[in-house]
Amino acid sequence: MPAVAAGQTFAATFSICGAGRRTDCVVDGDTFWFRGEKIRIADIDAPEVSPPRCQREADLGESATRRLQALLNAGPFTLVAGARDQDQYGRKLRNVLRGGRSIGEVLIAEGLARCWNGPRRSWCD
Repeated sequence: MPAVAAGQTFAATFSICGAGRRTDCVVDGDTFWFRGEKIRIADIDAPEVSPPRCQREADLGESATRRLQALLNAGPFTLVAGARDQDQYGRKLRNVLRGGRSIGEVLIAEGLARCWNGPRRSWCD
């Protein structure tokens, strides 16, 4: 399977990740698998779904996951590398753009994510 190069435009059909092999699927509102590589959207932080820390985070996390799936499935997108290529967990750090607009910014505008600015903050407050 070829590596997912930053700066290229892609299209795929994404499912929600399950227990099986992960190829093109959404883990949560800021992480997805594409062509066998795990990608973390670099410019946002979305609520956790596994495990959520409270019911509010669970509800927001589910909504963010489904919305990211819909946004990725809506048409071609471009992956853009940020300051670092990958994080400490081996996930590729990428901004995801469609038509020059960040998909992360769409999720932020809809209240399903927030701008990534360092340490995680609680979604339960």
